[in-house]
Amino acid sequence: MSEPLPGPGLVITPEGLRGRTGRYEKRLSDLDGLFADAEAFAARLEREADRVIYHVDEFRPSTETGDLITGISTLSPGRVGAEFHMTRGHIHAKHDRTEIYHCLSGHGLMLMETLDGQTVVTELRPGVVAYVPPVHIHRSVNVGDEDLVTLFCYPADAGQDYEIIARSRGMRHHVVAEAGGWRLEENPGYVPR
Repeated sequence: MSEPLPGPGLVITPEGLRGRTGRYEKRLSDLDGLFADAEAFAARLEREADRVIYHVDEFRPSTETGDLITGISTLSPGRVGAEFHMTRGHIHAKHDRTEIYHCLSGHGLMLMETLDGQTVVTELRPGVVAYVPPVHIHRSVNVGDEDLVTLFCYPADAGQDYEIIARSRGMRHHVVAEAGGWRLEENPGYVPR
């Protein structure tokens, strides 16, 4: 019997993804325009502009059809005004592509929206897998008080369109704190697509 050939491999560690091909960080200053309370954002920005709100480690073997991109997203806890920390969010440039997010630790939400403005929410706790169907805008929201860590996987040729949210002046709903939990609140500035 011959020895197996060495191949690409990923190892998930408490420090992140070993074997990654890339990493990016989003600081508070990168999230300008995401939060409804502009005054609260400006006040936090004065104190914490360089604070990393989330980072992503990924393994991107190629961008070829049939390949997969896998990674770990770590979103810190906190709020800007009443809104919880969130990722920028996107839709796949190839709208028919799907994605999964497996919650490894923390408590959060996968906030999803159809192009006609229907909101879908999957609550994330360790062990829960959120399925993002085709043609769904999506973002992670940390509603807990520890890092929200998710393992994600999507087709390598999917691409991302981050501007779809900006063009509508946000997603249709904000996730805001209420006593002992969270709730959805209509975005008054939302522009239907």
